[in-house]
Amino acid sequence: MSDRKFTLAVAMNPLDEVVALAQMAEECGFASIALPDSLFYMEHAAEKYPYTPDGGRFWTPETPWPDPLVLAGAIGVATTTIRSYTQVMKLASRNPLLLARQLLTVAALTKNRFGFGIGIGWSPEETRWCGAPWEGRGRRVDEMLDVIELVLGGGMVEHHGEFFDFDRLQMSPAPTERMPIYVGGHTDIALRRAARYDGWTSAMIKYDDLVDVIARLTKLRADLGRADQPYEIQAVCIDRFGIDGYRETFDAGVTDIITMPWLFYGAGYDAPLQAKLDGIRRFADETMTKALA
Repeated sequence: MSDRKFTLAVAMNPLDEVVALAQMAEECGFASIALPDSLFYMEHAAEKYPYTPDGGRFWTPETPWPDPLVLAGAIGVATTTIRSYTQVMKLASRNPLLLARQLLTVAALTKNRFGFGIGIGWSPEETRWCGAPWEGRGRRVDEMLDVIELVLGGGMVEHHGEFFDFDRLQMSPAPTERMPIYVGGHTDIALRRAARYDGWTSAMIKYDDLVDVIARLTKLRADLGRADQPYEIQAVCIDRFGIDGYRETFDAGVTDIITMPWLFYGAGYDAPLQAKLDGIRRFADETMTKALA
């Protein structure tokens, strides 16, 4: 794939529109669909949301948050070339064996057109209320990734770790290609985790902060001897737009700009589907094609 591309974000849009949005994005030359993850809306949150200035959530209890892996499968069977990836799936609340089964199903349905974007998750409620401990979540997620990669690699495998323990088992069909793993998060420990995998994916971030993160990732990957390996930088940059702004973002080292084009033309999340489809096409014709030239 090109080292400069655009991904369509579909967060908080009605579930019955997502496949049509993905089909239009494919027709217009987008590389991927970014699929968000939020398990539920807790009435009272113990922690502040980390990616807004005031810590408030910018969605409501009624905002749709469908399962991203179910959506990835639906998009996969309704399209032929466009990829999708989770941006990001919160792992701390999940079980790695159950996830591995879902992921190999997605790989089969999409013909390997899927990337696994992961984060730990910001909410203690999402983790604890799903039966997993909040304490030790970072180590737990690291072990989850080991388990998932082990199982997706195919064949009979076993694992005996700090959090998960199982004897020999096999899940089939295993993916016929390695599933890339993208890691989200802006903290030092998240970036160190991201440097070990196939890419880093941002939440909403300003350009100057993005440049700093890319520099840190570059050093971390060099320290690991991974500087020459392919690497994705997926960004939701909130202060660089238009042809020149996108080119500047690419020049900074971003490989994949995530955007929701209809917002630029006055159509919101509750706009008619046709307005969103028209916004995708207009953005592709007027901006994306020229930014990639």
